[in-house]
Amino acid sequence: MKLLSTKKGLNGTLTVPADKSISHRSIMFGAISEGTTRIHNFLRAEDCLSTIAVFKALGVSITEDQRDIIVEGKGIEALTTANQLLDAGNSGTTMRLVLGILGGRPFTSEIAGDASLNRRPMERVMGPLRQMGAQIQGAKGGEFPPIQIHGQKLSGITYEMPIASAQVKSAILFAALQAEGTTTIIEKEKSRNHTEEMIKQFGGEINVDDRTITLTGGQHLVGQEVIVPGDISSAAFYLVAASILPESQLLLKHVGVNPTRTGILDVLLEMGAEIQQTNLDQKNQAADLAVKTANLQACEIGGEIIPRLIDELPILALAATQANGTTIIRDAQELKVKETNRIDATAQELNKLGAKIEATDDGLIIHGPTPLHGGAVDSHGDHRIGMMLQIAALLTDEVVELNNPDAINISYPNFFTDVAQLITD
Repeated sequence: MKLLSTKKGLNGTLTVPADKSISHRSIMFGAISEGTTRIHNFLRAEDCLSTIAVFKALGVSITEDQRDIIVEGKGIEALTTANQLLDAGNSGTTMRLVLGILGGRPFTSEIAGDASLNRRPMERVMGPLRQMGAQIQGAKGGEFPPIQIHGQKLSGITYEMPIASAQVKSAILFAALQAEGTTTIIEKEKSRNHTEEMIKQFGGEINVDDRTITLTGGQHLVGQEVIVPGDISSAAFYLVAASILPESQLLLKHVGVNPTRTGILDVLLEMGAEIQQTNLDQKNQAADLAVKTANLQACEIGGEIIPRLIDELPILALAATQANGTTIIRDAQELKVKETNRIDATAQELNKLGAKIEATDDGLIIHGPTPLHGGAVDSHGDHRIGMMLQIAALLTDEVVELNNPDAINISYPNFFTDVAQLITD
């Protein structure tokens, strides 16, 4: 696919797709709660549709009208055995969080994904669930899908997270809601907290004291109305594009600004980006983001901020190619077990276009500024790599051809259309 280019910048107003993390969890919480959950602004992308399909297979009534998704929950006890293999598609969030839910259900389930997801390790979730009493194993006794779960009565545990991972933490919390006794999770570094916030929203009790999370089992949740804000991970592509393309000025409407997700804003502001938040919606943790062209400077990205921007690191690497100086990204080993090895894929594909990037064991070293040129690149089946490469293509008049563009449908089916509407040539 030939990617879009522009001689000027991006201008206009845009509403980015709904937050993927919240969309996933809204279905899950609705499914295990009692009563109706109505979800406004749900992300109808492939990953989130996989979550819907899994819970339909588990006996949950999920319907939709022109605007909303409606989940008729009957409590977690009402989940039933699926008469088929549960298919998580390409969604690691779906698989990992569902393992936590199914670990305490009194029936046997099997879950798998597409070829890419089936190569992603699940032991970091399976380990703590086994400590709680779940019987769970991957294919041939290993840590890879397909995974069989023989639901058992679970018991609370104290678990120190070896790495910061919202998915692992969330799987344990879903299991803890069903477990006897109290579960305590001690985070190495704070990760996104959508699950904790939604437990409260759906009527549950959870205590968060800095990096220690405590939850007592046997709780019953109640269906709610959920308004999903725009996904800051999707907004990140435009925040970077408008910062590095000349004569750009964008307004991104109602973007989620949960503090556990706004590392991208902190780093771009440190680099000299001109971004302002307006129209703050405190209830839904959202705001409008205004961004315009800026002169970016290199910086170091590492430590406790990494969990707050892990998904945005590929597009930040592109920003660094246009910044003055050498940018270092470290402590980002988690990038190696995403949809692809994002450390290697980011370096490999941007270097094809003229960037000067070195991959390290836990991150990237990016030398800037460097002009980019045309070339043939590949998404590696990873939506965030594909979208990052489209933004890179805007920086050159030469042709950039993208292989495997369909991966972008995983989170942002209308991405290319939205970019085209903002081009001001």
